[in-house]
Order: sequence, then structure tokens, then C-alpha cells
Amino acid sequence: MHLIDAITSAFALLLSGDAGLWRIVWISLKTSVLGLLIATPFAVVGGYAIASHAFPGRRIVIWLAQVALSMPTVLIGLLLYLSLSRHGPAGELRWLFTQSGMVAGQVLIALPVLIAFTLASVQAADPRLAETAITLGASRWRVMLTLLHEVRFGVMAAIINGFGRVISEVGCAMMVGGNIEGETRTITTAIALETSKGEFAQGIALGMVLIAIALVINAGLMLLQGDAHATRHIRTVQ
Repeated sequence: MHLIDAITSAFALLLSGDAGLWRIVWISLKTSVLGLLIATPFAVVGGYAIASHAFPGRRIVIWLAQVALSMPTVLIGLLLYLSLSRHGPAGELRWLFTQSGMVAGQVLIALPVLIAFTLASVQAADPRLAETAITLGASRWRVMLTLLHEVRFGVMAAIINGFGRVISEVGCAMMVGGNIEGETRTITTAIALETSKGEFAQGIALGMVLIAIALVINAGLMLLQGDAHATRHIRTVQ
């Protein structure tokens, strides 16, 4: 199939409302969002704690977080596969080749991204903000909320990057999910399967959906950041 023909067929597939294609998109969005929702609170609090507290081994923890950030997703999938297999430590959960297992994989993939970005954002914040809050008698919980609110756009960027990483990965989803049609087949695993079969139309259509999701999410972040900068400028002028 020529490229032009494949692209034309892909548009036709998208416009036809093909149930199988949109089922794949739904599974990808569902597992990615659930994984991100579970990982975000732990990662944000963890990133803040590492950035704002001095403790023995802190540099080692930061180094390990950076190492985890660059860990291949297929390796995470392998470790999770061994854990969830029948004789693995978590085999009793029976999550292998299920959406629950895929969500667990997404959590493990998202955590280091969210921790690293939150850590960098908190470290870049003005230290006087936390000092002022403490001086005014704020509790530790209130200090954390105040500082995280100040760096909220950095945290939002962390969440968006985490979402981008989990929805676009293929190794862990393939190994833990098994690419079962209608159950665990995601956008990326479907693209890999269809391309290997020489069926490019569905792969291109799913690729278009993936790009559209990325464009919409990043556009939303840019608009929010733009509004924030505009508000700060108005306050400065006044």
C-alpha cells in the first residue's frame, strides 16, 4: 500500500467511527489516566519531601530517581511480568494480561517522571517562600501546599510529561497486557501489531489519535501558563 493510500484509508477509518479502533483508544486512555491518578499524589509528595528535607543518603535517592527516569519501559515490564507471573511474589493477584496489571505498569513508569520534575520545580522555587510561611506559623502541611501552589505549573508539566510517557510506551504494555484484542490492546501495541502485519491504515489512524492527544494536552498547559504570566504582568504594572 502506498503512503497516500494508507493515509487516506486512515482518515476514512477515523471518520467511520470504527468500534474496534475507538475501543483501543479508550483502553489506552483508561489505563494511562488511572495509572497517572494513582502515581501523582505519591510522586508529588515524594518529590517535595526529597527537595525540601536534608537527610542521610539524599543524593543517592536523587541519583536513583534519575536512573529510574531513564530505565527502559520494557525492563519495567519484564520485572513486573516476573512479579505477576504464577510463581511470582504478586502472582496471587492474577493481574497478568489484565488491565489492572497494565495500570500497575503505568504507575511504575510514571513515578520517576513525576518525582524528578516535582523535585526540580521545588528546588528552583524561591526558598524565602517556605521561610516566610514558617515564620508566619504555618504548619508543615500548609507550607507544602503553599510551595506546591507556587510551582504548580512545574507540577502540571510533570503530570503532562508523565502522561505522555505512559500513553506512548509499548514495552511494558505488551509484556504485562499481552496485547489481547478488546481487553489489553492499546494504541502503541496495536500500531506495532498492525505494522508487523503490513496493515498500515489502522496504525496511521491510531498514530494520528496519539498526536492529537499530545497536541491538545500541551496546548492546554501552554494556555494556562500564558494566563499565569499575563496575570503576573498585570499585577506588576499595577
